[in-house]
Amino acid sequence: MPGGVGAAPGGEGGGRRVLFTAFEPSGDDHAQAVIRELRSRHPGLEIFAWGGPRMAAAGARVVERTGDDAVMGLPGLKKLHEHRKINERIGAWLDQNRVDLHVPVDSPAANFPICRMAKARGIKVVHLVAPQIWAWARWRIHKLRRLTDRVLCVLPFEEKFFTKRGVPATFIGHFLFDDPIDGAALDARGAELPPGSPRIAIMPGSRPDELRRNYPMMLEVFAKVREKHPGAIAVVAATRPAVAEQLQVVAAQLAGGLGLGLVGSNGWPESMRCVVGATDVVIRWCEAALVKSGTVTMQVAKQRRPMVIVYKKSNFVLYAIVRAIMATKLFTLPNVIAHREVVPEFVPHFGGPEPIVRALLDLIEKPEVAATQRRELDAIVAQFEGRNARRLAADEIERALGLK
Repeated sequence: MPGGVGAAPGGEGGGRRVLFTAFEPSGDDHAQAVIRELRSRHPGLEIFAWGGPRMAAAGARVVERTGDDAVMGLPGLKKLHEHRKINERIGAWLDQNRVDLHVPVDSPAANFPICRMAKARGIKVVHLVAPQIWAWARWRIHKLRRLTDRVLCVLPFEEKFFTKRGVPATFIGHFLFDDPIDGAALDARGAELPPGSPRIAIMPGSRPDELRRNYPMMLEVFAKVREKHPGAIAVVAATRPAVAEQLQVVAAQLAGGLGLGLVGSNGWPESMRCVVGATDVVIRWCEAALVKSGTVTMQVAKQRRPMVIVYKKSNFVLYAIVRAIMATKLFTLPNVIAHREVVPEFVPHFGGPEPIVRALLDLIEKPEVAATQRRELDAIVAQFEGRNARRLAADEIERALGLK
């Protein structure tokens, strides 16, 4: 870890220094877009980070790598101890290095202690991606009010929620909608995917615990769809090669018992394929998607593909505790934005595959059901039109730094 840092290099930036902290792969992705935008405007702006490889590639000086073993939900004792150690190192680094602005990215549990350290040292704080306080444990709004100068919101209703409660907020749009879809390019790549009908996209997530819970059930759902539609084909969207390897092993183990066909030379059942790092291609190719709850649901919504959203849980007692502090009855982003269930969501799901199968078959066998969902997704996506998240975020960071 480096010690003191000298003056900023020449160029625009006015000697200003920014520290980004992100602890999830999604945070690494959101931050890198804003970092690239800032670097293009102010080559002399010094940007440091506790972050991932995308932030480094965008031009941030990564002090420590984070996000490789992110967890979802309540962290264990080992993870809590790890974050305490990280906080100690960040505190020491802040004592040795002047910083004008701290930009925490999502992950409030990990970032709030760092915000506290920043504010104690007179450093401004601008949150990139609002903490989802509207969803659960709303008493945290008092903490956020003390620990931020502005919150940059990626969901349409969040600006009103926070400003009503005395927290300065700006709706910047969502990074997923910054760039238009290149339909021709996606179609060209999708032509390489296997033919068949119905075409089902399976998106099981990337975290090991999510894969263990959700992926076997998703395979079972697909197998039951094939019982009614023998020509059905599935393509699994894997986020990276290591995830694809895990998925392949599980699919090969379960294929025979589920009736998914023989395992071919590529290690996948004959009725399935897998692609890595091409989620948009798979979405474009499919007729319906089976999606693990998360940001990817908005990626599917962007292309107006009908979907069923799932998130399997095994600990009902823990869920009951969390549910007691939930402030919303809906869990998935398209439904939260619409303020009603427009996409079937089984979140959390404790039972077998039957209700999920019925919902997916409705999308496949009833054109009017799929068409209605597409219209609802149109209305959701329209709320993001006219905004560019990375540019508006950079605007607000410039203001905080006195550069705009």
